[in-house]
Amino acid sequence: MNITPIAGALGAAITGVDLARGLTAYEAAQLRQVFLKHKVIFLRQQDLAPQQFLDFARAMGEPMEYPFVKGLDGFPDIIEIKKLEHEKINFGGVWHSDTTYLQEPPMGSMLLSREVPPYGGDTLFANQVLAFQALSPTLQKMLDGLVGISSSAKADVTKTREDRLKSDGKDAAPRSYLAEHPVVRTHPETGEKALYVNVAHTAGIKGMHDEESAPLLQFLFQHQVKPEFTCRFAWTPHTIAFWDNRCVQHNPVNDYHGFKRVMHRITLRGDKPA
Repeated sequence: MNITPIAGALGAAITGVDLARGLTAYEAAQLRQVFLKHKVIFLRQQDLAPQQFLDFARAMGEPMEYPFVKGLDGFPDIIEIKKLEHEKINFGGVWHSDTTYLQEPPMGSMLLSREVPPYGGDTLFANQVLAFQALSPTLQKMLDGLVGISSSAKADVTKTREDRLKSDGKDAAPRSYLAEHPVVRTHPETGEKALYVNVAHTAGIKGMHDEESAPLLQFLFQHQVKPEFTCRFAWTPHTIAFWDNRCVQHNPVNDYHGFKRVMHRITLRGDKPA
């Protein structure tokens, strides 16, 4: 296993691993440690069948179903993330942590590229541990203890789901989800503190009027995705990205109109943020 960091803030490319043949317990433990250290890992040349992709996910955690989009036939935990040639809006095309509107948001998420455009369609990732550490001690102290309110119904993210809800939505009418989580969460495995608000889902701060919380949240939304906290990944076919949703945000860049981009995604069950 060879590990190559791709940026100063986060991210590492891993070679020398063939997920198609499966992982030993030792290899899985090694990968898990690299994942915790670098927060997002990338493995190219992994041409996996759905069952092989699911086997890798199970070696890293417990797959869970996505609330709004149905999974592949026979694989309800694998959803298709796609933007077709005629579509202008991409799925999840805004900075976010996945589904923080759930009471127990995901531990991590995995994407496996099936079809990528000839150029464009990169994904940005942002390290929320660094974002928290860069704040003044005074602001850190003020934020630590505040509770954010996450909603699945914020307009700037519901728009990014519309095409997929039309084509791949679950049969039941979409419901709205609401959850309360610390503005600063402590990582349950590393003990690191990370900002845990995001522009896609955080609608307010518990106990504060909107006029009070809005300026603070807008500052955090801009601060937490500064270039020095980020890495950018260019996709090739049959590549896996696996990121830690507890301390990483991501943003798929929507710069490939006229081309098709298809990914398979698995979300791994997490715990109640604290």
